[in-house]
Amino acid sequence: MKWDKGRRSDNVEDRRSAGSGRRLPIGGKGLSLGGVAIVLVVGMLLGQDPLQLLGQLIGQEGYEQSPPTQQQVDDPEQAQRVDFVRAILGDTEDTWQQLFDERGERYSDPRLVLFNGGVDSACGFASSAVGPFYCPGDDQVYLDLSFFDEMAQRFSAAGDFAQAYVIAHEVGHHVQNQLGISQRVQQLSQSGAPMEGADGLSVRQELQADCFAGIWANRAQARHAWLESGDVEEALNAASAIGDDRLQRETQGQVVPDAFTHGSSAQRVAWFQRGFSAGDIDQCDSFSADTL
Repeated sequence: MKWDKGRRSDNVEDRRSAGSGRRLPIGGKGLSLGGVAIVLVVGMLLGQDPLQLLGQLIGQEGYEQSPPTQQQVDDPEQAQRVDFVRAILGDTEDTWQQLFDERGERYSDPRLVLFNGGVDSACGFASSAVGPFYCPGDDQVYLDLSFFDEMAQRFSAAGDFAQAYVIAHEVGHHVQNQLGISQRVQQLSQSGAPMEGADGLSVRQELQADCFAGIWANRAQARHAWLESGDVEEALNAASAIGDDRLQRETQGQVVPDAFTHGSSAQRVAWFQRGFSAGDIDQCDSFSADTL
């Protein structure tokens, strides 16, 4: 992927050198994705914000973690990663500004916060184990760059376009917030509509964010022609690697659709492809779809 063609965003805030000083130890290590999945499910079942629940656990059990040194932050490889993030975020800004203009609507750019270990947000404290996330309370995307290493090492989902997909997915949640979709999901949830489960609101919301990521990929490719052989496969592999069924099978040894929060591997791939093929917001209405 020739990502250097992208315009660099000025909306990246680097908090890595500050560190969080908090981390949840389990067996001497940070909370695993399996543990996070359990906390997320329990939080939804109890009607609590999963990120706040994680923050409470970490606050009770936390220990000090040394932040990276300034030398580590300024390492050439890390500097290139930051440049990559700025380029992808800048291109999502250009994409969604254009799409909102076409609809006669106004788009406000999100801010992306880089952190190390853990971070405080308007949605509560979150450890890096949660992975990248979007907080609608402050319109910010949060990313620990070490997640890209985990994608490559644990999920065999390496590649710059796979990483770009992750950023575009989180920006997709910001788009949902801008369009009022997140607020409608919250209202439906409060009125009794189920969040969890294979047909739940959470899965539909996540699949739409995958579709929005596909829209960005479509529009960005039309502008830059920056995709190279194998790039699309990288994104599809990343979407497949973090499907609920695959993660459940890895962490629990079985698939429990009633506990789905993000959609199966096949669904995530299909909705990204849908957005990538159409490049049209109206084709991403996962909430009205009879079959996901």
